[in-house]
Amino acid sequence: MTLEHPYPRGLLHNAAFSQVVVASGARTIYTAGQVSVDESGATIGVGDLAEQTAQAMRNIGQALAAAGAGYSDIVKITTYVVNYQPEHRAIIGKARAPFFASKKPPASTLIGVTALAVPEWLVEIEAVAVID
Repeated sequence: MTLEHPYPRGLLHNAAFSQVVVASGARTIYTAGQVSVDESGATIGVGDLAEQTAQAMRNIGQALAAAGAGYSDIVKITTYVVNYQPEHRAIIGKARAPFFASKKPPASTLIGVTALAVPEWLVEIEAVAVID
């Protein structure tokens, strides 16, 4: 699998995400939205956006591993945040950064929502990955 991260003229360059990712590979993997729960369904990090973001990312890693992929194969990530406020972006970015430390970050969308399926959940993250 190969990834290209072209820098489109006229668009903001942001180290936290890529504006465009061109992926070439044989398989595309779509994860379900991952939230901050463990294998038994217990919520991890109640009330803590950073911990919930990190747990959702760990769950994405487990989902991708089941398909033979990893964080470096992610080309697009979508994050849904309950009652989003501008200061949440830095918290989420810091919690997500270690998962993409060894590569350029994927294309990314951040969406504020009024609620998720369970009241304790603060964030839900889904990913698209491409592998050979």
